[in-house]
Amino acid sequence: MSSENILDKVKKLREITGVGFKDCKNAIDENNGDIDKSIEYLRKKGIAKASKKMERVAADGLVCVSEENNKISIIEINSETDFVAKNNEFIKFVEEVSNLNLLKSGKMENILSSEMQNKKNVNDNLVSLISKIGEKITIRRCDFLNDDGKCSNFSYIHSSIKKDIGKIGVLVSLQSKKSKKELLEIGKQLSMHIAALSPLAIDKDDLDQKILSKEKEIITEELKNSGKDTKIADKIAIGKLNKFISDYTLLNQEWIMEPKKKVKDVIKQFAGKEKIVVKKFVRYKVGEGV
Repeated sequence: MSSENILDKVKKLREITGVGFKDCKNAIDENNGDIDKSIEYLRKKGIAKASKKMERVAADGLVCVSEENNKISIIEINSETDFVAKNNEFIKFVEEVSNLNLLKSGKMENILSSEMQNKKNVNDNLVSLISKIGEKITIRRCDFLNDDGKCSNFSYIHSSIKKDIGKIGVLVSLQSKKSKKELLEIGKQLSMHIAALSPLAIDKDDLDQKILSKEKEIITEELKNSGKDTKIADKIAIGKLNKFISDYTLLNQEWIMEPKKKVKDVIKQFAGKEKIVVKKFVRYKVGEGV
């Protein structure tokens, strides 16, 4: 095989894989100029590199929302740096996987095995993207709100870099006899409120008991060391716990647009004669808890 022929094959391999010249040249040499075998060779090499990169922390990235006919999905895909999060190829990957998330009803195992536009599945494309970009990239989590005929679903993206994609994403599902059009204003406002104040649950009974128990433990220990009388300390503990519940449950939070009102009062006022129930909300902030 002539040197000109080799260079043509290396160029073609680079175009297909996005891998550097040296690695492509080695792959062509190792596989006697066979492009398909060279791709497989590089893919295996890419998997090895990706596995090593997976030890690093990916705490940046993007959140993306997809919506169709009152069905809404949300997905978080992480990168290590904001630089990669702004990469056009990364953004296109996030958007396409987000659309698959909507089609697959938020089931991660089904998303990973789904075929993308290039006829390869999501998992294989993820490995290729890691190898090409050189950072750890993870599809961290996803969720989905169905159209059950009873609820109207809404979404909001904060710090968006383009439509439906940014750093914080929120989904909200409202049950009411009112139409989605009638609920649009409160749905959007609630979504924005959740993005800003990050509640942990809808109401007190929805709070994770482990979180509540931990907070009780912290308050108790804090007051033990304060030297206050036991009866006074007990009253203070109840007050502090109630404040925690108020601060971190959606319905009991102060309404961000009018702090003198509680969220539950604003919803009641907006509902009028027709009741509005918050059935579910989802809030993703890129990298939280990583």
